[in-house]
Amino acid sequence: MSYSVIMPFFNEEKTLETAVQNLLNEDFASEIILVNDGSYDKSFAIAKELSDNYSSIKLINSKINKGKGHALNLGINEASKKYIGVLDADLEYSPKDLKRLFFEINSTENDIVCGSRFIGDFKRNNIYLRTYFANRFLSKFFSITHRKKVTDIATCLKVFRKDIFESIQLNENGFAIEVELLAKTLSKSQKYKEIPISYTGRSYDEGKKIKFIDGFRYITSTIKYISK
Repeated sequence: MSYSVIMPFFNEEKTLETAVQNLLNEDFASEIILVNDGSYDKSFAIAKELSDNYSSIKLINSKINKGKGHALNLGINEASKKYIGVLDADLEYSPKDLKRLFFEINSTENDIVCGSRFIGDFKRNNIYLRTYFANRFLSKFFSITHRKKVTDIATCLKVFRKDIFESIQLNENGFAIEVELLAKTLSKSQKYKEIPISYTGRSYDEGKKIKFIDGFRYITSTIKYISK
């Protein structure tokens, strides 16, 4: 196995340990990189105990909350394996699906494989219809402007070849990193594939963090990172 999994987290004390244990149980990640994005609850202590107990787990600590993009950059810089995957700590996505993404990229000539919540017939629980339709619109907008069909631009389940990152620089600190990351990697390689994944959305009361304003940031980033 030559797979690095980056798991950024911010105040996920209720889900972090379960998310990591679920990932460990799938037994495919050579390296798990936990990135604390300035949590002020018990998340860092939980991550520290996990990294102390498992040699495959690395822990990066950012004392200031700067956003998911910043956390991902820290994790990417630390990743040492041929393929890099991203899995959030909020239990909305399944490590079983991430495993399928890794196996897909490892057995094909694709450089980028993303999970899509809008293709196939997998079980999905979309709590907020406004978020569902916003994602569909943003994906269509990205597809038109970047001339590449993408059905789920906001997916948080992605895997890439590590060498793709060696030729790009990521700047976004917030959730718009999802757009920048895909736009810049697609500018380097058109070997892209989506496969269907499951999804279990959580409510804002349960800790969901993406906000309405992030949708506008997705739009501006989609335009900003159009390949020249």
